[in-house]
Amino acid sequence: MSAHYQLTGTTAVEISASIESGIRTGALSPGAALPPVRALAAELGVSPATVARAYQELRQRGLLATAGRHGTRVRPRPPVAARRSALRPPPLPGARDLSRGEPDPRLLPPLGPHLAALATENGLSVGYSDAGVLPELAEAARARLRADGVPAGELTLTGGALDGIERLLGAHLRPGDAVAVEDPGWANLLDLVAALGLRPIGVPVDDEGPLVAGVAAALAAGARALIVTSRAQNPTGAAVSAARAEALRTLLAGRRDLLLIEDDHAAELARVPLHPLAGATASWAFLRSVSKPFGPDLRMAVLVGDETTVARVSGRTRVGAGWVSTVLQRLVLALWRDPAVTELVQRAAQSYEQRREGLLAALAEHGLTAHGRSGINVWLPVADETSTVTALRDAGWAVAPGALYRIAAPPALRITVSSLDTADLAPLAAALAQAENPPLSLIHISEP
Repeated sequence: MSAHYQLTGTTAVEISASIESGIRTGALSPGAALPPVRALAAELGVSPATVARAYQELRQRGLLATAGRHGTRVRPRPPVAARRSALRPPPLPGARDLSRGEPDPRLLPPLGPHLAALATENGLSVGYSDAGVLPELAEAARARLRADGVPAGELTLTGGALDGIERLLGAHLRPGDAVAVEDPGWANLLDLVAALGLRPIGVPVDDEGPLVAGVAAALAAGARALIVTSRAQNPTGAAVSAARAEALRTLLAGRRDLLLIEDDHAAELARVPLHPLAGATASWAFLRSVSKPFGPDLRMAVLVGDETTVARVSGRTRVGAGWVSTVLQRLVLALWRDPAVTELVQRAAQSYEQRREGLLAALAEHGLTAHGRSGINVWLPVADETSTVTALRDAGWAVAPGALYRIAAPPALRITVSSLDTADLAPLAAALAQAENPPLSLIHISEP
């Protein structure tokens, strides 16, 4: 904990508010350790039970995490708005930032022409009573999903994949319920699960998706929801194979006590076939966002599922946000219908595949085995994340430490390939190899 920040309070509410204030202002940075319960209780002159209640309340809200023998710490990305100074520091000047997990801006379709065309159309403004999912967009979305083997009857829209997942979990689960999530898995999702007060159960992942034995173990442990990334899994690049999908469908067949959520966030950028699990359980939802192929600022996802599940999400949307902007819907529909945009997205998918496979091959030449079957990220297991990330930073490369994405999975790095060019692959692989296995001349050996 920062030596400059003093926790205060004589009640659990006051202590938790003091901690939250420190997180919000940046005085307590992500990952910062908090005092042991008894030590803080003695410092504040309160009972250990009072401090324990404060810590528990903040853990349930996703601000704190228990790190075993390392004590209680601020979560890497706690769900509270922080001042700009507390945000993730930028890479060193001149360094290449491969930590962001975003698509290459050079390969996103230009929105200007389509926005200009929409501006000239009549009747774009709609009233509260007329808002909702545009029939023409719903028809186009269903056609695209059915072409990939996804049953697309009941349909609604959400403000992106994570918004859809939040609405699904909120409609079906309650704080304390267990959720089976991929491990390693999407950092935003892990943070969301914590913020909702849900209990994550990690399911190991290989290149073909969640392990069947891991899913079975999560179900036996009481998981009430299972979240699976269909393709381009973040951070490992895993994609559910046909054989894995069949095995998972057999395991899940007919379950009425489990909500199955599939996230196909890469959509058109994925260069591997989709093998959906949709319909394997009584309650299910399949999400496909438009952010990765068409631009992160297009906050929209198509959600299909069984009648009850979709109705719950639609109902919660209606009494909250109301609807996804019909202007945004018309823009997405225009992008879907433009052959030039389709061609650009296909070129982007091919480019990401070449960069990803090129980096995997370059790493293999140095004896390093990484993962990246699909998507824009490569997952590289390492012996020690901190030392490797530091060595790479000193060499001019910024990557994401795997701790952001892991529950119990071994250490690793996430490397986003979207901004790499072919000429970058060999020097990056060499830097990664040296960071993971530094020459003896660079290792300080203490005298006995």
